[in-house]
Amino acid sequence: MVEALQSIIPTVLFFSAPLIFTALGGVFSERSGVVNIGLEGLMVMGAFVGIVFNLTFADVFGAATPWISILVAGLIGGVFSTLHAVASVSFRADQVVSGVAINFLALGIGVFLTKQWYGKGQTDMVTEPFFRTDIPLLSDIPVIGPMFFKGIYITSYVAILVAIISWYVLYKTAFGLRLRAVGEHPMAADTNGINVSKMRYIAVILSGVLGGLGGSVFALTIVSNFSHSTIVGQGFMALAAVIFGKWHPLGAMGAALFFGFAQSLTVVSGSIPFLEHVPEVFLLIAPYVLTILALAGFIGRAEAPKANGEPYIKGSR
Repeated sequence: MVEALQSIIPTVLFFSAPLIFTALGGVFSERSGVVNIGLEGLMVMGAFVGIVFNLTFADVFGAATPWISILVAGLIGGVFSTLHAVASVSFRADQVVSGVAINFLALGIGVFLTKQWYGKGQTDMVTEPFFRTDIPLLSDIPVIGPMFFKGIYITSYVAILVAIISWYVLYKTAFGLRLRAVGEHPMAADTNGINVSKMRYIAVILSGVLGGLGGSVFALTIVSNFSHSTIVGQGFMALAAVIFGKWHPLGAMGAALFFGFAQSLTVVSGSIPFLEHVPEVFLLIAPYVLTILALAGFIGRAEAPKANGEPYIKGSR
């Protein structure tokens, strides 16, 4: 049992990290009152930028390349998400339609530029991806060490740290209070001097930064290149984690860990006795089935921010 957990837990953390980053982005956006269906597109853009930057500058930055790549991907993700912010906040367009457009646009840009620059439907494999590592001292702790600190990706613990920071920002700072007020009752927030549009812009851009981080971490740990099939539903899983986690950073992280486990089933099935003989096709579809079941079972009890999805017109009730 212990040996099984030692192989399962690092894999679950490995698959969960991109979902945690992206789900946190969704929490910020939706807590401000802007529905962000475009998380999938933000992950696609992050994956594309992270891989292309890594391939281009691997010789320049060496071992630091993957870290710089995800930062650049996060920055571009933030810039890209301003399209959603402009449409949803400034022009008060339908937020679902705008998010879907972001998904299509990101994939179209990524695939088109990949074919233009690399002459084929996918990029080359990166030479400087993230690698598994052992955390000194901690990995030597009996039982716990091999489970949580041996053969892991540092990005997994960065994602958990960002989730804790996000919780603190949303619930323990004046900025977080303003952000939540804008998502619950924008007119009351406006009356108290809070700039509703500004807060929503910041939240949507933050979701772009975190979505870009999630996509690039996925690409640089799991697949190591970019193609049209690099991101296939992970953004929607992250969106489901936002809802399943009740729009709370730590809840979203917990949901992302659950969906990360579902994604890891094809890898860890050999370590789980009752999954050894399950056909692989069932394990491949398991993440999506579990996502649907989780939402079907919990969405009725999960209350979204009251103004989520509603454009705010100054002076209106």
